Amino acid sequence: MPTVAPLDLTGHCITACWLGDVPHFALADGVVHRLDHGHKTAEAHDGLLAAEPALDGKSVITGGEDGRVCAVAADGSITELGNAGRKWVSAVAAGPNGAVAWTVGRSAFVRLPDGKVREFQHQRTAEDIAFAPKGMRIAIARYNGATLHFPATEGKPTELEWAGAHTGITFSPDGQYLITSMQENALHGWKLADGRDMRMSGYPAKVKSLSWGPKGRWLASSGAPAAIVWPFQGKDGPMGKAPLELGTRGDAMVTAVAFHPTDEVVAIGYVDGMVLAARCADQKEVLLRRPGKGAVTSMAWDNAGRRVAFGTEAGDCGVIDISA
Repeated sequence: MPTVAPLDLTGHCITACWLGDVPHFALADGVVHRLDHGHKTAEAHDGLLAAEPALDGKSVITGGEDGRVCAVAADGSITELGNAGRKWVSAVAAGPNGAVAWTVGRSAFVRLPDGKVREFQHQRTAEDIAFAPKGMRIAIARYNGATLHFPATEGKPTELEWAGAHTGITFSPDGQYLITSMQENALHGWKLADGRDMRMSGYPAKVKSLSWGPKGRWLASSGAPAAIVWPFQGKDGPMGKAPLELGTRGDAMVTAVAFHPTDEVVAIGYVDGMVLAARCADQKEVLLRRPGKGAVTSMAWDNAGRRVAFGTEAGDCGVIDISA
C-alpha cells in the first residue's frame, strides 16, 4: 500500500516538483517549500503566479506579482533572471541550456543561454508559453490561436489561427504537435508539419492540467470525471480516435494529471484531494491517496518513478511513496 508523508501548508499550491530527490512546493504567497532533511523555505516573491523546474533539475523557475522572474536553487538561494517592474509575470517556461521564457501582458520575453533577453510583442495577451523539445523555439498561447518564434534568429513568427481564447500551451515530446487548452471546455491542436487542426472537445469543465506520456504516445488531461487520455501513436495524432477515460468517478472531477517518467501510468488528482494511478494498457487503477483538503492542483513524479509530490488549492501537500 502506498504511504503518504503529509506537508500541511497554508495557501494555494501552484506547482509541486522535484529537484533531484528533494520535493519542492511553490505556493501562491511566493514561498517555495522543500523537504530536505526537514522542512525548509525560500521566499521568492510577493505573490507567485507560475513555477516550473529547470530542465537540468537544479532550480525552480518562478514568476510573480512583483514582476520578478527568479531561479530558486535546490539550496534555497534565489537568483533574479528578469524584472518587469510593477507588471505581473503570468507564465514561465524552462528551455534548453538554461534558457528561460516568461510572459507579461502582451509581451513574451526569452532569456537566451548567453544571458541576452529578447522581447516579442503580440496583438493580444500572451496567456502561456512553452519551449519546443528540440532547438530554440517558443510557442505563445493567445486569443484566436498560437504564435511560434525562433528567439535566436530574426525570422518572422509563425501564426496558427483558431477562434477562441487559448490559455495554456504544450509541445508534444517529438515536436510534431502543438496543443492548447482553451477558455471553452476544449483542447485544440495543430500538426506542425502541415498546420492541420485537431479538435479535442466534449469536456464538461475547463482543462487546467496536461501531461505527456513518456514516449509522447499519450496526452492526459483534466476537466472531466475521468482523466481524458488522447492517443498520439499514429501519423495523424488523435484525429478520428476516441480517448481513453481513466479513473472514472461519477461524483468528482479530475483537476490534475501527471504521467510516470518511464511507464504509461498516469497519476490522477481530483477535486476532493484524492489521487489514483491508472495504467493505459489495461486501465487498472490503484488508490494512492484518500480524499483530503482542497482540489489537487499539481503533481509530479520523481525521476525514479517511485514517489509523487502533490499539492492542493488548500495547501494540503505531501509525497506519496508507491514503493512502500
